[in-house]
Amino acid sequence: MQRKWISLIVLAAVMSPAFALTPGKSAPKMTDLLLHKSSPLVSFRILFNTGSASDPAGKEGVAALTAAMLSDGGSRTMTYEQIVQAMYPMATSFSSSVDKEMTAFVGQTHVDNLQQYFQIISGMMLDPGWRQEDFDRLKEDAINYLKVNLRGNNDEELGKEALYNFIYEGGPYGHDNTGTVQSLQKMTLDDLKNFYRTNYTQANLVFGLAGGYPADFAEKAEQEFASRLPAGTHSSLSLPAPKKIDGLEMRIIQKDARATAISFGFPISITRSDPDWPALLLVQSYFGQHRSSNSYLYQRLRQIRGLNYGDYAYIEYFPSGMFQFKPSPNLARHQQIFQVWIRPVEPQNGLFALRIALFELNKLVRNGMSQADFEATRLFLSKFINVLTNTQDTELGYALDSRFYGTQGFNEYVRSGLARLTVDDVNRVIRKYLQADNVKIVVVAKDAEAFRKSAIENAPSPITYAGPMPKEILDEDKVIESYKLNLNPKKVEIVPVDSVFQQ
Repeated sequence: MQRKWISLIVLAAVMSPAFALTPGKSAPKMTDLLLHKSSPLVSFRILFNTGSASDPAGKEGVAALTAAMLSDGGSRTMTYEQIVQAMYPMATSFSSSVDKEMTAFVGQTHVDNLQQYFQIISGMMLDPGWRQEDFDRLKEDAINYLKVNLRGNNDEELGKEALYNFIYEGGPYGHDNTGTVQSLQKMTLDDLKNFYRTNYTQANLVFGLAGGYPADFAEKAEQEFASRLPAGTHSSLSLPAPKKIDGLEMRIIQKDARATAISFGFPISITRSDPDWPALLLVQSYFGQHRSSNSYLYQRLRQIRGLNYGDYAYIEYFPSGMFQFKPSPNLARHQQIFQVWIRPVEPQNGLFALRIALFELNKLVRNGMSQADFEATRLFLSKFINVLTNTQDTELGYALDSRFYGTQGFNEYVRSGLARLTVDDVNRVIRKYLQADNVKIVVVAKDAEAFRKSAIENAPSPITYAGPMPKEILDEDKVIESYKLNLNPKKVEIVPVDSVFQQ
């Protein structure tokens, strides 16, 4: 069999610059990314360079449902129930995640069970059963996720995901990764088979493996996939620029909610492959480090004013933030947004919470960071990145992302980037990429019309406290409560919650 792929050997979780891909260049054909370590566990991250951005029009959700059929359905020789029973004594599992440009299949097993485990998962991926009962079950799960989990039970994730749809509407990124209710209802098993044949190819595959696997296992596994997947061509996307944002544009989701959830953001012309990215990562950490009580937004909104549970900022897609403390790997994208997540506040404080977050963002752009804040944040980040890759599995995941962006290994990339920075570099990056004037906002609120009216009219939104507050905070509150929102009434809309993710 003629080899049509390139093997990249990566040791100690650091991608050698000699092997790094040039940013913007097409990936080679079927590729291995191997981290051989003295561990009794073997981790798999089998990645295909395709995702929901490749969903055909009218078939939104086909990428996610296809992946679910492979990871949560049966193979031709084993039903899903038989697979679960076989994996149970091995204390293992197999799962998938789908983002805009990446589909990752993830699993881990003890080396003693490696051959049996690989036989099962390779059968699931390379010889799927395509059973109608699996399809019906997984399609219903996907529809319920949109209708019940997101729309019904989770105002925070609802707002965050709706913001991405709002910013990217009309383009390949403009629908939830799971799809839409309407497209899923019309989905057929043949739609999945067609997507599988087109996108699950050698050209789109990066076979990620880590741990103490036998020396000959990687080549055998590679040959197994190469012999059963078509060569194909590397998937390429035509990503239009998101629509220009003019002032503050707001979408208010009308829902019978007890609290008001707010997310806002705007596209940024930077990804992890850009030399400025480590500086912007530092800014994000200072301004709104996820789940950190040291971040600036957290201090100003929660710690001082007790508005909510927390407030965070992001420069990369970070789903399910309310369920986890650190981001998942393999969500790499060629387009990203700057996003602020204001966790739910009492309805009477909704407009004030939006104002203070925009006020603080505007102040950051105007004043930049101080030398002391810069030094403290750089020290924190240089250590925190080790937490992101503290398991063999996440180490492998970040190595795959580094390959996607064409950078050196993640930890080395961030540490070396931080070491070169000055506070002037960081403040230049703030002025270049951040702003508070042209922003899209999503609000989940019970009294949507009252929120819309107050926001458009720029009515003052004073906050009251149960106890005494320092004079400097009360003085600042007087400024914030009348902070002008540059809203165009024609670009402030109310949508019923049942219409979100519908079509």
